[in-house]
Amino acid sequence: MKHIKISLYLILTVFVFHSCKEETKKVVKAEPVVFKKEGELSIFKQKTDSLIASFDIEIAESEYETQTGLMYRKSMKADRGMLFIFPEVAGHSFYMKNTEFPLDIIFIKEDMTIANYHENAQPLNESSLPSQGAVQYVLELNAGLVQNFGIQPGDSIAFTKL
Repeated sequence: MKHIKISLYLILTVFVFHSCKEETKKVVKAEPVVFKKEGELSIFKQKTDSLIASFDIEIAESEYETQTGLMYRKSMKADRGMLFIFPEVAGHSFYMKNTEFPLDIIFIKEDMTIANYHENAQPLNESSLPSQGAVQYVLELNAGLVQNFGIQPGDSIAFTKL
């Protein structure tokens, strides 16, 4: 009986040491998120209806796309942006969690006029950046473009999907 206990102990010991053996760890390399042109967007002056600026845009419509936005990207070219299209007109709030470069965040009403904006939203900052009232669209551009183009509440947008 003593020999059986010793044999069982040896078998268990070998099993435990064998199962704890270092296995080669697989390295998973994340693919960088790249811009995919899904539409074009123009911004127009309120009083003159003159063109202020045009951008190639990515469009975020699904729940996953709207929650992820521009997260995990290092930068964005100056002539690009991301347009968020929400199924309902409501107050919306954004933050910069996992967003690595500064943005101007523009809130747009259902009638395509600009309600308000937040300039120079800082990377990785999780402070709430809310709309002022109900909006259906949000446009994210590189920080500084609202000021550079003189974009104001009341100006309007037009966009096309490709």
